[in-house]
Amino acid sequence: MDLIKLVNQEYLKTDRPDFKAGDRVTVYYKIKEGAKERIQQFQGDVIQQRNTGIDATFTVRKISNGVGVERIFPLHSPNIDKIELNKVGKVRRARIFYLRGLTGKAARITEKRQKK
Repeated sequence: MDLIKLVNQEYLKTDRPDFKAGDRVTVYYKIKEGAKERIQQFQGDVIQQRNTGIDATFTVRKISNGVGVERIFPLHSPNIDKIELNKVGKVRRARIFYLRGLTGKAARITEKRQKK
């Protein structure tokens, strides 16, 4: 059991920001198309985080042309170039799936006020 943790430890990324459900993030994801490689941005609200360690994932939801799009990213994937925290949201749930049923202004997440 300790051997597995030891092997996984070298693959864990430490440059990821601390974020939680309700936060707005921009994920810069490397995409390989044939011999070319480019970085694509995916900006949206984090609706959940799952697991810990090497198999940790998070789900980001955005509205694209009036259609809700969700994407699940592995937190420690080598294909993620960087994660940028844009806004800190104020929610009272760890998994905010209720956003799927909301549209327009009701689907907005209030921003958490920072202490000065």
